[in-house]
Amino acid sequence: MLGTPLIRTLAFRIALAYLALFAVSAAALVGFTYWNTKRALDAETDQTIQAEIAGLSEEYQRQGLGGLTDVITARSMHAGQGLYLLVGSLGHPLAGNLDAWPTVRRSAGRFVEFDYERRVAGTLERHPARGRVFKLVGGLQLLVARDTHERVETERMFTTTLPWSVALMLTLGLIGGGLMSSNLLRRLDQINSTSREIMAGDLSRRLPLSRAGDEFDTLARNLNRMLERIERLMKGMREVTDSVAHDLRSPLNRLRNRLEGALKRLPPEGEEAGEIDAAISETDRLIGTFDSLLLIAEAEAGAARNSMSRVDLSALAHNVWELYAPVAEENGIALDIAPASSLEVRGNGNLLSQALANLVDNAIKYTPAGGRVTIAAEKNGQGAVLSVADNGPGIPSEDRPRAVERFVRLEASRHSPGTGLGLSLVAAVARLHDARLELSDNRPGLKASVVFA
Repeated sequence: MLGTPLIRTLAFRIALAYLALFAVSAAALVGFTYWNTKRALDAETDQTIQAEIAGLSEEYQRQGLGGLTDVITARSMHAGQGLYLLVGSLGHPLAGNLDAWPTVRRSAGRFVEFDYERRVAGTLERHPARGRVFKLVGGLQLLVARDTHERVETERMFTTTLPWSVALMLTLGLIGGGLMSSNLLRRLDQINSTSREIMAGDLSRRLPLSRAGDEFDTLARNLNRMLERIERLMKGMREVTDSVAHDLRSPLNRLRNRLEGALKRLPPEGEEAGEIDAAISETDRLIGTFDSLLLIAEAEAGAARNSMSRVDLSALAHNVWELYAPVAEENGIALDIAPASSLEVRGNGNLLSQALANLVDNAIKYTPAGGRVTIAAEKNGQGAVLSVADNGPGIPSEDRPRAVERFVRLEASRHSPGTGLGLSLVAAVARLHDARLELSDNRPGLKASVVFA
């Protein structure tokens, strides 16, 4: 995870998802509050107008036009937000606090809306208003309304602050989510960094603990206990391996030397000589199997990482080519090497040489006389590739995954000498170098490639 952009991490995406959900919820809540407030203000305005109308209607019924004019004049002097205008049949004002009949716009129900000019603190301002119009006897018209400037300003405040509030909420949420994600990623990077060192072979490393005592510390403690257990098991396995190497390799070599000594003392045409020669061959195979298993164990344990250095794959390929050229010629096979410039990787030269030698040995073993084997060290889009290609029978695609397992002998190689450990060793060496072994069709034949990322 080290080096991953923050916005591509799972922690940040989770924080962003919760932030988006919170922002939508908050916006919906503010929107509902705005709608409910607007509805309440509209209802309050309409109820006030209705009450004014009811009062004026009673006065008109009780005292007639003169009484209505007096009431409107009295209310206009202390109107506050109330607006009144009574006009005659020709449209001239009779009473009220509006200078002229405004241009009205129809609204919901029987209400109208209009704009009018009002002097506030010596300044003439244009304000919105809402009211109702009534036609009286004799062509008279009465307008009863309320100034809605404060309500409109409240609505404008909601509509103006809502986007900014959501934007501020998102900004602060992104900053908070980024900080929380960074803290989370820092803990994960510590775990990943330590894990890579452990995978590189340093089993003494342990995951760091913090003072928080959170879930990460619980996970780290459990993993540390597991690592201690694995380290003890690996140490015991190495001790057993060292003991086996010391207790079996030397007796096997002494047995082979004694068999060779006995063979020299016997006439070469005798039956005993043939049996001893066969015993020597079996001993060589046993020693070869033993050495291969030790090499595989060494590669998979990662102990060889400590001795890695810069290795020139081109020079390594040339050395293996020189070693196997006489063997290939003796079998009637052309062993070629593709020309290449210096190509360096970080690795263990001895193990890489052994891996390439195994690939070349297999190719020569299974390629018929008159065939061709090619060794190549080259670059590709990802990194370096060390490959051996032949035009032998190849390996069917369905059998290739099994071919790299230990002691697996495919049907085509049942009657050929070998232990079934060659490709297993190559795969183990590849994993040690963070590379991979690829088996592909050479049309005809097999191409085995160690691909370094």
